[in-house]
Amino acid sequence: MDLPFRGLGLSSNLSVQDVPQPWALLQAQPGLFDVVEYSAPLDLAQARREASLFPVLWEARDTVPVLFHPVHLNLYGPELEDVSALAHLDAHAREVRSAWVGNDVGWWHRRGQPFPGYLYLPPPLTEEGLADAAVHAAHVQGHLSVPLILENPVAGWRSGGLHVLDFMGALHQRTGCPLLLDLGHLLSAQLASGLPLDAGLDGFPLQAVVEVHLAGGVVTRSASGRGFYADDHTQPVREEVFGLLADLLPRLPSLRALVFEGDGHPPDIAAQTLRRLRALWPVRAGAALAWPGRATPATARLGASAPWAQWQAAYGPWPEAVEDPEGLAADRHYRLAVLADALDQAWPLARLVLAGRREDLESFAASEEFRAQWDTGTPLLSAFGAWARARLRATPEPAGLGALAFDTWAQALAHGKGQGRFPVDLSEALFAARALRRHLGTRAWATGLLESSGLDGLAQVVARAPAGPWAVRAVWEGGRLGVASVGNVEARGENGDAC
Repeated sequence: MDLPFRGLGLSSNLSVQDVPQPWALLQAQPGLFDVVEYSAPLDLAQARREASLFPVLWEARDTVPVLFHPVHLNLYGPELEDVSALAHLDAHAREVRSAWVGNDVGWWHRRGQPFPGYLYLPPPLTEEGLADAAVHAAHVQGHLSVPLILENPVAGWRSGGLHVLDFMGALHQRTGCPLLLDLGHLLSAQLASGLPLDAGLDGFPLQAVVEVHLAGGVVTRSASGRGFYADDHTQPVREEVFGLLADLLPRLPSLRALVFEGDGHPPDIAAQTLRRLRALWPVRAGAALAWPGRATPATARLGASAPWAQWQAAYGPWPEAVEDPEGLAADRHYRLAVLADALDQAWPLARLVLAGRREDLESFAASEEFRAQWDTGTPLLSAFGAWARARLRATPEPAGLGALAFDTWAQALAHGKGQGRFPVDLSEALFAARALRRHLGTRAWATGLLESSGLDGLAQVVARAPAGPWAVRAVWEGGRLGVASVGNVEARGENGDAC
């Protein structure tokens, strides 16, 4: 299999609502970068329906090469990826002429249901985790006609004795798959282990790295000084990551692509980063690289690393034995924040009223209703509704009942005629929810009262809402429930988000 040279790249989730839009940026500044790497569903027909920028990609693919980086592809977990899904993936990659397919080594979804915020579960860095990841990789590669590139996962807490670079090096040796080195992900692992950023590189097969990712992220530190890396692409690229890249580039003889994952960066800021990367790596052409691959033996056993134990550690009740309690606590805190944001898209009142405090959100994450997503395919938003109803049956409370009733009614209204009358006027409650989210995102950080600040006040506003009828307009916008009083032009919340 040949790996052609692709050069400097910019990522995209193929949405017209996102910035930057690579093709528009390239039209404004020709030569700024060379390739677009994009995420989309495995099925080409589904990607055409759901990805609003796909027509632009399709029309430009002869002049602007693309690389397919699906986030719906399991390279770890209790089950192998469905063969029909892999057939769709292969057809998709061939149709867009993607030279390879790359993905993080992790458990991304369960029967099509993704983890909240696409925060996948990495394999434990053990021999058992390595064996499971190798089986997954060989299975996927065996159904692809293009090479599979393996990316080192985010590892926010220590789980197993292997260093992530030793793990990825061994995975390359067992599968023959080339490697994608994500420098932010590497920073997460080094912080988790208290190691220098370049630790482990001397024994790592740098010649197998054909692609490098660079993205923004946030480092937070505990009272003990322990660092935790949040892989948030909307943030600036950290300077130590730029420094590591500069040191590594001369040592990567097989590098075919350097991609900036600039999700959420305004066009001028993304262009600034791309120009800096071009200065670090001015190479614009190179010969195709022949890559002989070999597969893991089909007799290898799947499930030795107990993937559900990894899931339980991330979302379930606190485990009895924890190798890295501080790292796991930070990872769970971040996952809960992402979970809350995902729920707020459809439960703008009920989530804050019923699960605004950390202990309540943890209760939902550890519930049978949340687990049912992965066992039965129940959508996340439906799972929260079932949990909320069960909780209110056990302990009725006026604010919770009112918030749940309104959100449920508004969801149905948005799916239907879009306008109706609710028997209680909750316009002040919607204002209170918007104001509270703004408070929690700014001033509450300074006080340290993130989990309780303002929640009682919101419950009071819901409970005291006057009788209606209240004329409401409800729509779904970008997957988020938008609600407003009819005749009120303020139908959106902060930063244009629907409420």
